[in-house]
Amino acid sequence: MQRPALALHERLGRVNDAARIALRDTRAAIDVQEIGIVQSIGHGIARVSGLPGIRAEELIRFPGGVVGMVFDIEPHDVGVVLFGAQENLSAGAEARRSRSVLDVPVGPELLGRVVNPLGIPLDGGGPVPARARLPVEREAPAIVRREPVRVPLQTGIKVIDALIPIGRGQRQLILGDRQTGKTAIAVDAILNQAGQNVLCIYCAVGQQSTATAHVIKELTACGALEYSIVVVAEGDDPPGLQFIAPYAATSMAEYFVEQGRDVLVVYDDLTRHAVAYRELSLLLRRPPGREAFPGDIFYIHSRLLERATHYRADANGGSLTALPIVQTEAQNIAGYIPTNLISITDGQIYLSPDLFQKGILPAVDVGKSVSRVGGKTQLPAYRAVVASLRLAYTQFEELEAFARFGTRLDDAARESIERGRRVREVLKQLRGRRVSVPEQIAVMLAVTEGLFDRVPVDEVDRAEGFVRDAAMAAAPELSRRILAGDGLRTEDCAALVRAMHASLVQKDWHGYT
Repeated sequence: MQRPALALHERLGRVNDAARIALRDTRAAIDVQEIGIVQSIGHGIARVSGLPGIRAEELIRFPGGVVGMVFDIEPHDVGVVLFGAQENLSAGAEARRSRSVLDVPVGPELLGRVVNPLGIPLDGGGPVPARARLPVEREAPAIVRREPVRVPLQTGIKVIDALIPIGRGQRQLILGDRQTGKTAIAVDAILNQAGQNVLCIYCAVGQQSTATAHVIKELTACGALEYSIVVVAEGDDPPGLQFIAPYAATSMAEYFVEQGRDVLVVYDDLTRHAVAYRELSLLLRRPPGREAFPGDIFYIHSRLLERATHYRADANGGSLTALPIVQTEAQNIAGYIPTNLISITDGQIYLSPDLFQKGILPAVDVGKSVSRVGGKTQLPAYRAVVASLRLAYTQFEELEAFARFGTRLDDAARESIERGRRVREVLKQLRGRRVSVPEQIAVMLAVTEGLFDRVPVDEVDRAEGFVRDAAMAAAPELSRRILAGDGLRTEDCAALVRAMHASLVQKDWHGYT
């Protein structure tokens, strides 16, 4: 009876030895968590205490899956901007540190999707299977990683491509009063990138649901959603979501830029973005400044738009082009937010309500619009045709306004006015009727050479169609050379003028010869 007891004692001894060896090589891991307490809840913000190690812009998690970002750090509590519904939050709720910053899903899986600034799908297409994430707040690329903007970004809109050109990597502001066609120009620019190897992101900030749905419907109908991402922060979303929306959209774009791709981002619009930031700042009791905006309102937009650039070839060579939209009031382009953005961007496209009411669409005021970079990116063929057109058109507008007073004009002034009216008709363009680069150059050549001078003003649009068809049929090889960046030779211009003149002679507009 002693042998089984002895064997059991030996087995227990071996087990104890193995346990001692295992415990000797084991180190206890201490999981330290900081859990704060919600002191108060406001409209889109929360005050939280009990987080001594918290860091700026750190992500905070609340019960019910609500997240927020640290905005203010005070001696006794922190101000947190909420990104979700706050109905179920109340004072006394727990707030846990995440020890990470806010990030969003990025990658090709987002193409064709409609998401909110957190990357949550809004199109009913299921979760986004993104394999990478990037922080919402990222530093702008260093100067040594940038290179000059040289490649054009064609919009298909004649008045922009010819007179206010945009380059890939440029920041071009679109501003004007409400209902003057700002979003229409931006959407047309997105639609024109089909087949141009340019990805697009449309970021709606504080827009009405119906307006955003209309844009999404148009992108889908034209097949542009295949190469686009739509980021939506609606007007009834928390102000925190509206605030981070442009930064999230830019991070999604930067993923592709770092892969060497060209990306166009439309921010629609930064006026509402500034208003959302002002709301958050006032709720957090930050000191108000001009028009109640906080003192760093310039910085929030500059740090966003500085991320748009053209990268050097040794930095993958991609580009991020920004088209921010801002709304003016009563044609006041000297307002606080518009002037801030004008000073940050590389030019502006101003849409005039007066032109809009007269039916001159797109309602681009050429005199108040400028591109500080685009001239260097414009194709050489453009420069050969429209070098003096902008100045001549601006002078025509001044002369036409002067002639309204009944002043007697000489023959040269009357001819200038008649030519200017036809230039204005040529620059008109219906929504959705985008024009290719060779056709634009042919039309601009025709109007600068005076081929439309004897065409009645109300028939210029029809004459333009004949001119475009004749030019494309007469010189098909020229189109390829223009797109390749070749200049327009004298013999090329002469051949185009002869072909276009012959097409107009055949129509015989009131004795046109």
